[in-house]
Amino acid sequence: QVQLVESGGGLVQAGGSLRLSCAASRSTFSFNGMGWYRQAPGNQRELVAVISKGGSTNYADSVKGRFTISRDSAKNTIYLQMNSLKPEDTAVYYCNADDLTINYWGQGTQVTVSS
Repeated sequence: QVQLVESGGGLVQAGGSLRLSCAASRSTFSFNGMGWYRQAPGNQRELVAVISKGGSTNYADSVKGRFTISRDSAKNTIYLQMNSLKPEDTAVYYCNADDLTINYWGQGTQVTVSS
C-alpha cells in the first residue's frame, strides 16, 4: 500500500509564500506521475500542478507563474512552492500519485490565505 504524507500547509497573508511537501513510501519514478490537487469548501477537487515520470510539468491557469512543482528523487518527495498567494488559493491541498490503474491520495493539508 502506497502512503503519501503531506506537510507544509498553514495560514499566510496574501502575497506570502508556502512550500508544501509530499513524501511517498516508494520512489517517485515508480509512478506515471504525481501532482497536487486542491478542494475549497463547496467546490470540486481541482488540479493544481502535476509532474510526469519524465519530468514534464503542467499547471492550472490560475496558478501559472506563481506555483512551481518539483521533486527530490533521493527523498521520494515532491514539492509545491507557492508564491504570491491569494485568498482564492485557500483550500485543502492533496498530493496525488498516478499508478495508472490506481490513484493514491494523501490526507490533505490546509492552506489558508488571509486578505
